[in-house]
Amino acid sequence: MATATFRFHGELAEFLARGRRGVAFEQACARAATVKHAIESLGVPHTEAGRLTVNGQPATLSRIVREGDAIEVFPHVAAESAADEVLSFLADAHLGGLARLLRMLGFDTLYDSAIHDREILALAARERRVVLTRDRELLKCREIMRGCFVHATKPEAQLREVAARYALERHMQPFTLCLHCNLRLEAVEKTAVTGRVPERIAERYAEFVRCRGCDRIYWPGSHWERMREMLGASLGARVPVR
Repeated sequence: MATATFRFHGELAEFLARGRRGVAFEQACARAATVKHAIESLGVPHTEAGRLTVNGQPATLSRIVREGDAIEVFPHVAAESAADEVLSFLADAHLGGLARLLRMLGFDTLYDSAIHDREILALAARERRVVLTRDRELLKCREIMRGCFVHATKPEAQLREVAARYALERHMQPFTLCLHCNLRLEAVEKTAVTGRVPERIAERYAEFVRCRGCDRIYWPGSHWERMREMLGASLGARVPVR
């Protein structure tokens, strides 16, 4: 076994036993253990580790822990996590509210209240989705390359966490996805919604969109404005209508 000194910074300390938060501590590691295995044995999922240093030098999760190593683990920084690509997400069964808010912002977000962990692992690997969960053990699975432990319990606060980590405001396309089916909405002629929406709505609004999956009709009514205000408050940024 090799004994190394660990220190976890920022929000990562929340995963540790109380006496190990904010301080350096020694830990015996299994023979030939990697940094990934070592930090996960301490309760920190590998997906939550941002920058790593070993003996003051940059390191990776695959580095073997050696006797006397001083290992420091830092949380993700938004600027580091925000790639040019538009991310897609997979929210576990307990994050339905967060999934709905992400869809409001235009982010492809899979959600099924009956989904099982094995399905999450398969989808995450096949479609390169970011797994959002409050299950730290799920995030320790090697099949998950990109994931995020959501600390908050309320959807609006959860959205703030995810938005800060992935700089969502750079890529959001609000009100372009169906909140129920997660499919892209398509514009339809006003004549196509006659008889399908209340007469007063048909008279007041000129633009309508439809989901080709569930056939729901959407329009930029007062409910859109309320959603914009709520999303803007959560993000700390102005949310355009579209």
